[in-house]
Amino acid sequence: MTTTVDMWFDPKCPWAWINSRWLHEVERVRDVEVRFHVMSLALLNEGREGLEPWYREWLDTAWGPVRVCIAAEQKFGSEVLRDLYTALGTRIHHHRAPLDRDLYTAALREVGLPEELAAAAASTDYDEALSISHHAGLDPVGEDLGTPALHVPGPDGSTIAFFGPVVTPTPKGEDAGRLWDGVLLVAGTPGFYEIKRGRDVRPDTRP
Repeated sequence: MTTTVDMWFDPKCPWAWINSRWLHEVERVRDVEVRFHVMSLALLNEGREGLEPWYREWLDTAWGPVRVCIAAEQKFGSEVLRDLYTALGTRIHHHRAPLDRDLYTAALREVGLPEELAAAAASTDYDEALSISHHAGLDPVGEDLGTPALHVPGPDGSTIAFFGPVVTPTPKGEDAGRLWDGVLLVAGTPGFYEIKRGRDVRPDTRP
């Protein structure tokens, strides 16, 4: 039986990008289907005090990609997010392209979506829909955790929502499958909440 996993992403987040590429690998080696949804780190941190200046600046430029994604989803359905995320993320994380209209129109053109959707990057028209998608993904996770956020079916048929895994570089092939098996095992263990260690490397987003 195919296992459906729902992943909430912010296109600008490097850890979400690595997680999404891992999930693509998991689809190759396990009977898994991934559905993609939009959340926003800028929305998550809106009004939060004490953020470091570099992160505040980083968040200020994060609205554009999520708004383009949510506009595309609203007009053409959630199915378009898989390819649009890949087109945006490749430019953002592999090519280090600036977050501007040229990036958005190129990504939209690549996946056959109207280039006019690029205008959503500077618009608040879809922010309510963005908020609904964001909270649908993150509220079940709790504790103001961000992306990557996954929802997976639990052993009893319920949905288990959690943050992570945070991993770098992207596991490939059977390594990706083994990580998936382990994630399902711990996430499905009643009362299991956290396993963590200090992170001493930057995200490696290379393909």
